[in-house]
Amino acid sequence: MHLAYPVVLSALLFCTGLYGVLARRNAILVLMSVELMLNAVNLNLVAFDVWLSRTAQESLHSGQALTLFTIAIAAAEIGISLAIVLAVHRNRGTSDIDKLRDTAEGHETDGPGGEAGAAEPDAEKAEATA
Repeated sequence: MHLAYPVVLSALLFCTGLYGVLARRNAILVLMSVELMLNAVNLNLVAFDVWLSRTAQESLHSGQALTLFTIAIAAAEIGISLAIVLAVHRNRGTSDIDKLRDTAEGHETDGPGGEAGAAEPDAEKAEATA
């Protein structure tokens, strides 16, 4: 098999994961896209390891060993980040990245202390007294 096939597949997987990271708003989908990107890198590592072992006649498979290390790191990263996302979802009620960024910066517009919530009670009081 030629080296071009797994490299093209890896590039397509990486681009799909990159699009998912840049376009998605849900934190869990962003984590899945990061995992897709890491799997594309793992595919590249194994493909180049097989290709180099054929040309250099080496018995050391360093690409496959590095792939196992990457898989272990990715599993730990996904476990920790999923726990963080679930804790944030429990506290805030959403996993939307834009809403979480707005509440972290103090620009809440949904609550009673925000801009939209502050104007509505005054208008209701004025209508009630009239």
